[in-house]
Amino acid sequence: MGDNQSGVPELILVGFQLSADMEVLLFCVFSLLYASNLLANGMILGLIWLDVRLHTPMYFFLSHLAVIDMSYSSGSLPKFLENLMYLYLAFASTECLILVVMSYDRYVAICHPLHYTVIMNWKLCSVLAITCWPCGFSVALLHLILFLRFPYCGSQEVNHFFCELLALLKVACGDTWINKVLILSSGAFILVGPLSLMLFSYMRIVLAILKIKSKEGRRKAFSTCSSHLCVVGLYFGIAMTMYLVPDNGHQDEQKKVLSLFYTLFNPLLNPLIYSLRNAQVKAAFNRAVQKQRHYE
Repeated sequence: MGDNQSGVPELILVGFQLSADMEVLLFCVFSLLYASNLLANGMILGLIWLDVRLHTPMYFFLSHLAVIDMSYSSGSLPKFLENLMYLYLAFASTECLILVVMSYDRYVAICHPLHYTVIMNWKLCSVLAITCWPCGFSVALLHLILFLRFPYCGSQEVNHFFCELLALLKVACGDTWINKVLILSSGAFILVGPLSLMLFSYMRIVLAILKIKSKEGRRKAFSTCSSHLCVVGLYFGIAMTMYLVPDNGHQDEQKKVLSLFYTLFNPLLNPLIYSLRNAQVKAAFNRAVQKQRHYE
């Protein structure tokens, strides 16, 4: 056993078992999706930066979400184990916390509209956003430290397309109960806790919206929250399915597909959901296009 162990392993990522033609096709598709993700989130960042009408707390947090989404999918590309696992976990955890902060922003906007500018001042927004980043990266660092202590023996084939937590546990030697406890604990901290806070916020928001007498007012209020709810449902639903549902040993392929959706599709859906359903973003895009035509 001792001869087959290594502290700094060269792990083989199995990925998806596909034919050569299918690999070429998927390479083209995923490359297009990745480029679209960078373009769409970059466009959101550019519009928020250039249009002063979007210099509000809601779009401030949305700009952080765009940065995370671009970094999140890009974090799956490095080849080194430390960078790959660390970046993936760090950006995923940070996105969960940013989504919580965005739900709080919507809660204040709808439940306390007269005090919104006082409560959501730029000092508070900056503190909330900045706090999310070190918290997310700290959770990832704890996982990384615990994984680096493991020797790896026997088969060094990781049944995944990147160094994902649960896939790595299956090829690690030694007692992994501490890692499993940390996964459940961080899942409670990053997923269950934030989701509970968001559900409580949206319960208060729905009650406040139902008290609005104007039908148009209720429609606008629901519209401002529906985009965020779509993102939260997709993001937290997939994450909780992957990390909090007990593993029966026969879900490896399904979890790889979910991870692929998480890594490529979800970061692309965020700007599409927020832009296509948001009149202010579309108006800012039209103003940017008109300004560019004026310069030409």
